[in-house]
Amino acid sequence: MSIIEKAAAKLDNQVSEDNASIIENAANKLDGKEESTTIGKIIPENKVAIAQAPSVNTELVKPKRLALNFAKLRHYGIITPEDKKTAITEQFRVIKRPLLKNSFNKGAGAIKNGNLIMVSSSLAGEGKSFCAVNLAMSIAMEMDHTVLLVDSDVARPMVPKILGLGAEKGLLDVLLDDKLDLTEVLIRTNIEKLSILTAGSQHPNANELLASQSMGLLLKELVHRYEDRIIIFDSPPLLLTSEARVLASQMGQIVLVVEAEKTTQQTVRETLRQIESCEVVNLVYNKAKSFADKDLYTAYQQY
Repeated sequence: MSIIEKAAAKLDNQVSEDNASIIENAANKLDGKEESTTIGKIIPENKVAIAQAPSVNTELVKPKRLALNFAKLRHYGIITPEDKKTAITEQFRVIKRPLLKNSFNKGAGAIKNGNLIMVSSSLAGEGKSFCAVNLAMSIAMEMDHTVLLVDSDVARPMVPKILGLGAEKGLLDVLLDDKLDLTEVLIRTNIEKLSILTAGSQHPNANELLASQSMGLLLKELVHRYEDRIIIFDSPPLLLTSEARVLASQMGQIVLVVEAEKTTQQTVRETLRQIESCEVVNLVYNKAKSFADKDLYTAYQQY
């Protein structure tokens, strides 16, 4: 049985033909095949002065806030807190459960950096950003967990397009400016447990920065500063940049999105070979049209 067949065989929930068509169209739109629609609005940044010693002049920077438009998110197949039980919410419940279990396991078999989760694909256009955002949304619905969504696809950032963000400072700015604190560029949302770190300002060596010493130090800071938080990275496709594979080597868990009926088994095998150093790799079978004579959206398999 092939890797993709194994993934499909694990599916517990099936989606109707209409739902599958809507979600597939949504994934195509959010992968950049159609123009974006503004989904959120940034509330201006606030800065509040704090008193310290008379000779010190410092500021406490409050994170920016993004007011997400839930109606528009739902239109594009994104999970929102207002959703009732739907096919896509159930699918991502299945996907997130083992990831959460692995993230905070402190006993035997504990995973190093288990709360660092990278969502990627072999090639572009397989729906990884769509899945990364939905996974973050689903985890933000949890009672006991908060989530930080990091757009680390620095050459082709999709999270701002999906959520309606503008040109905000983010990951690259922190990597390039050691005086810029992470808290200054984090964006909170009107979902209490969801924060966002965008890819930031464009840079000619954006991909190389992902493999830099600065990125390694930032990951260590994220692990120690936010040890009780799930941190999801929407990364570049793994077979298109060597830097994505360097980033993958520092993750605790990887979610590999595989596009149904397009991504070949040979491509998937090569990608898995590139990330075999990661202890936990999960497959999400995306945009599938038929399974057991019915339609579905995703299938899930952990290796």
